[in-house]
Amino acid sequence: MRQPGATVGSDTDKRERIIKRVVRELRNGFYVNLGIGMPTLVANHVPPGIEVILQSENGMLGLGEYPVAGSEDADLINAGKETITEVPGSSYFSSAESFAMIRGGHIDLSILGAMEVDEKGSLANWMIPGKVVKGMGGAMDLVASARRVIVTMEHTSKAGAPKILKQCSLPLTGFAVVESVVTELGFMRITPEGIVLEEIAPGLTVEDVQAVTEAKLIPSPTLKSMDL
Repeated sequence: MRQPGATVGSDTDKRERIIKRVVRELRNGFYVNLGIGMPTLVANHVPPGIEVILQSENGMLGLGEYPVAGSEDADLINAGKETITEVPGSSYFSSAESFAMIRGGHIDLSILGAMEVDEKGSLANWMIPGKVVKGMGGAMDLVASARRVIVTMEHTSKAGAPKILKQCSLPLTGFAVVESVVTELGFMRITPEGIVLEEIAPGLTVEDVQAVTEAKLIPSPTLKSMDL
């Protein structure tokens, strides 16, 4: 059996494949929250002709692309404490107002990273028992309140272990909250019947993807290539 992860290149190549696929889910007028880590790369890949408002829970609407080296403004940061840029019309406010937006159901789409997702759409992304963490951040509010939640993550851990499971083993961020999962190997939708594999990376078979997925995958009748 081929090793699927080896077919999509380096970690950078994998992330670019994932981000290029997830931005196809953006729609004009969406208010979108980007989670810490890989999801923040979405700001650099918003498709031409699509206008979305990116929100950061530390108190900003209107995030732009990452700054060019040498032009960083240390006062402009996202929730992951990375320097960012602003777009025309950007606004700033307190964390209280930011979470009022989130808890009030005003976020159309939340794109989050994950350590585990299971076949019910439950998500674990905030801690590993025994390791020091600063806190859960805003993920629990986002998965409970955003109109749609998409997870972007590499398909397996660095050790090669599946991250799409029958049941999450780590502490949950939310139960049955994820609508779709994008990895370098495919696009999957969580349904009451299970995880439907709707798109697959070029050159792979369903068997390749299933081999590195603990949960049972249901190939879509209209399964297609995850062309970018």
